[in-house]
Amino acid sequence: MSKVDICFSEGDDWFRYRAAAIIIENNHLLVIKNKSFDYLYSIGGGVMLGETSIETVEREAFEETGIEYKVERLAMICENFFKGKGGSIDSLDCQTLEFYYIMKPQGVNIIKHESSDVWNNKEKVEFIPLDKINEYNIKPDILKERIFDILNSKEIIHIITEKDKEK
Repeated sequence: MSKVDICFSEGDDWFRYRAAAIIIENNHLLVIKNKSFDYLYSIGGGVMLGETSIETVEREAFEETGIEYKVERLAMICENFFKGKGGSIDSLDCQTLEFYYIMKPQGVNIIKHESSDVWNNKEKVEFIPLDKINEYNIKPDILKERIFDILNSKEIIHIITEKDKEK
C-alpha cells in the first residue's frame, strides 16, 4: 500500500480525502486538542492511496489514542468547504471529503496518548461531555450542531457545508 495521502493543491485550492472517528465513551465525545489551532477536531486523518476509509479511520484511531477502536457504522459524509487558517493551508480555499464513522466503545474514561498532526504539531486527545458540546469550538461546526442527529440516525447523513467558505 502507498503511503501517499490523498491530498493535493492546485494554485490557491487545496483538497483532502479524510476519514474521521466519532468515539463516544460514557456520554463523552473524544476530540483532539492542538495548540496550533483555537478549535477541537475529531480523531482521524487523510486516506492513503490504496487504503479504504474504514482502514484509515481504524488506523488513525489507534495512532491517536493507542486503543484499537473498530468501526460500528458509517454515520455521515461531509463535503466541507472553508478558508484555510494556519499551517500550510493558510489562506487557501479548502475542500475536504470526510467520512465519519461511529466507533465501538472500548470502556475507557481517560486516554493519555499523544500524537502529531500532518504538520508535526503535538496533539492531545480529550473527552468532552456531550451535554455541554455547545460550549466548545469544534470544527467542522456541523459535527457539534448535528451530533445527536448523527448518533441517533439509522441512515447515513450527507452534509455539504460552506459556512466557513469565503466568497
